[in-house]
Amino acid sequence: MTAPIHGETLEEVLIVLVLLAAVVVSGVLSRATQIALPIVQILIGAAIALSPLETVLLDPELFFVLFLPPLLFLDGWRIPKSELLRDKAIIIELALGLVVLTVAGVGLLIHWMIPAMPLPVAFALAAVVAPTDPIAVSAVAARAPIPRRIMHILEGESLLNDASGLVCMRFAVAAMLTGTFSLIAAVGTFVWLALAGVAIGVATAFAIMRLKAWTSARFGEETGAQIIVSLMIPFAAYLLAERFHCSGILAAVAAGITMSFAETGAAMAVTRVRRTAVWDTVQFAANGVIFVLLGEQMPKIIAGAAATVRMTGHSEPWWLGIYVLAIVAALAALRFAWVWASLRLTWFRARMRGDRRPKVGKRLVLAMSLAGVRGAITLAGVLTLPLALNDGTPFPARDLAIFLAAGVIVATLLIATFALPPILKGLELPPDPSVQAKEEAVRISAAEAAIQAIEAEQHRLAEGRPDADLYAETAGRVMELYRLRIDGRGLDAESTVHRRRVEEVERKLRVAGLRAERASLFDAARAGELPEDSVRRLVREIDLLETRYSTGPAH
Repeated sequence: MTAPIHGETLEEVLIVLVLLAAVVVSGVLSRATQIALPIVQILIGAAIALSPLETVLLDPELFFVLFLPPLLFLDGWRIPKSELLRDKAIIIELALGLVVLTVAGVGLLIHWMIPAMPLPVAFALAAVVAPTDPIAVSAVAARAPIPRRIMHILEGESLLNDASGLVCMRFAVAAMLTGTFSLIAAVGTFVWLALAGVAIGVATAFAIMRLKAWTSARFGEETGAQIIVSLMIPFAAYLLAERFHCSGILAAVAAGITMSFAETGAAMAVTRVRRTAVWDTVQFAANGVIFVLLGEQMPKIIAGAAATVRMTGHSEPWWLGIYVLAIVAALAALRFAWVWASLRLTWFRARMRGDRRPKVGKRLVLAMSLAGVRGAITLAGVLTLPLALNDGTPFPARDLAIFLAAGVIVATLLIATFALPPILKGLELPPDPSVQAKEEAVRISAAEAAIQAIEAEQHRLAEGRPDADLYAETAGRVMELYRLRIDGRGLDAESTVHRRRVEEVERKLRVAGLRAERASLFDAARAGELPEDSVRRLVREIDLLETRYSTGPAH
């Protein structure tokens, strides 16, 4: 016997479908208008809020659990670890030092501007606007790609300052709820939150990966099950950490980093390909829904914040704009000063080691300062502010805090959208020759290992067979590709540039050929010359090859 679907359930399903449809439409509009994707999504959300469609009444805790763990987990999983370690000093300086400075400086500024906002609430607001969002940065810089090293620094900063900013917010909210704050207790709590959270995240991911590897080795690997397990890990780490009253945020990040180490080479190729596609979809949908929800909340937030402003002694709601601009200006000034000092300190350390003096130009400092765009983490954090105090009274200035955070998100997105691309144009960091040399050496070693394996497999397959020459001829053709790869390495700078130009032309030609192959297959399918399952299999092979040649060198 089945239970009937109630009207409220249908409305909830409709809301989810509307949100996902809005994310899809936002991608099309962003490409058509060349406007940054997050801004388009916010505008679509506002349009939904002003339409007759049902809007979402957000539960802060549920919102936090649904969106943050997978996004933070994915950041930790995908960030390049070698680049993270190489620039660890400046990343830590930005992710920890700048966050503490932002919480203190911007928090005091907010309380000075708005005395009716209690100091703990002002510190909580400063804490949630401190973390940056590299995904939003990528969106606004799509027309002028950020140099790789700067992007890696921003990703590493975001990976850590998400946790540090939101943990600081927890302390501020706890002080507001209890009315007391002890620095010693806060330091002890922070140490427990951080260490226990990281330990639980590492242990959870490692245990699940070991269990998954054991079952795969014993019973075989099921691609769909592996993907589902990867989706469950961040939630398992987060909820387990929260169960022990430590940082679920750090647990999710630590689980993602552990995943990248524990699973190297463990999954089948088809699992990795399909899982990457699933996680890309989850990331796109989760970030898109967050910005659409921000737009949906804007009319309600503006109305509530305007009423709060009148309570502070001002009569005109336009003071809200002044508050937002003042906060954005303070964030930009603090970030510019901190980035300049941090890069100068990096230059000093390099000089002390005898390294070549790195360039610290004004454009570089300005680019890294404007790249401090706020996004999904800021919104998710501010929406988790409690609805009421312990005695049941409404949480003071909650609507105003949410509006100011939303205003900071929109303002930083707009500033970066119009100011960052021209600054980034032509801006490049000096290449890291040691990394390039290591990459060349590893590619040669991999090609040599492939040749040895092909020779051994050819002898094994051809042993005792009358057509042994066929195996030798085929193996020779395959090994020749690897010998060409080896011969193409270790060239001088001019030859290397020429080789890369040849590879670029080769990639374009191969892609053109593959697209013609695929079109011919579709024609054959429409004419009924091949079964559909055969067409799907052949098209998938072509799709995988096109993806390879579209994203990397041809080898």
